[in-house]
Amino acid sequence: MTSVPTSRRALLRACARLSAVSALAAIGALPLAAQAEEVLRVSAIPDEAPTELQRKFAPLGAYLEAETGMKVSFVPVTDYAAVVEALATRKIDMAWLGGFTFVQASLRTKGTAVPLVQRAEDAKFTSKFITASEGIKGFADLKGKTFAFGAPSSTSGHLMPRYFLGQEGINPDKDFKNTAFSGAHDATVAFVQAGKVDAGVLNASVWDKLVEQKKVDTAKVRVLATTPPYFDYNWTVRGDLDPKIQARLRDAFLKLDAANPAHKEIMALQRASKFIPTKAENYKGIESAAHAAGLLR
Repeated sequence: MTSVPTSRRALLRACARLSAVSALAAIGALPLAAQAEEVLRVSAIPDEAPTELQRKFAPLGAYLEAETGMKVSFVPVTDYAAVVEALATRKIDMAWLGGFTFVQASLRTKGTAVPLVQRAEDAKFTSKFITASEGIKGFADLKGKTFAFGAPSSTSGHLMPRYFLGQEGINPDKDFKNTAFSGAHDATVAFVQAGKVDAGVLNASVWDKLVEQKKVDTAKVRVLATTPPYFDYNWTVRGDLDPKIQARLRDAFLKLDAANPAHKEIMALQRASKFIPTKAENYKGIESAAHAAGLLR
């Protein structure tokens, strides 16, 4: 075997290193979207405890991996605004948003964010006003009392309840003794049950789940009123996500069937009877309510 001179071997090693560096540089030079689509990065507004969000998403994430052929990664965030910003800056590809958060994401992305699907239940969503105070019988009795909303950007835990309170002649900023933001729907129930506030409001789906799981004492905490229905949650993708991936995701959600044993756990955790297509126009009413409530300028 012919030996390679030391100087030549060094040169070959240098060339190999240069080729490797060049390859890495080429990968780094790819558009962010091209790199991101190796993995589908998914997030959700933190409307419940982080552990609960992870538990709810795990089987859905596995299903989406099987349906799309992509690795699916859940990206937790600390607050609602972080989801909007992550979607706008292409740090995530898809997000579970409330109606108001979708409006904010649409404005932040100049209308490019695409709402793919929503649960059938989200076309007629409601919020529950709750209290543990025997002296509170109706909306008028809330005046002068302490009250808890969920997160400031929550559709069902703040925006729509605030809007409907206004319809009842109540201005939360003036008529409540004190207003708190619990940060999440389950936290609002905890506030009311512990007597930290006289009353609060949360989305109907979380209320029903907590009652079913016996995590709320219904002998102590009761529903004062239920709001009229409105559009709420959806799964939204960034506008520049490959249209073929968008289509695969949409089809995957629409295939989910609560009657299919393989889908039963997913649908139960998502509290969905089925998923249906949605569109940006469905959330114009929420945008109008946000302007009326002074939450959008």
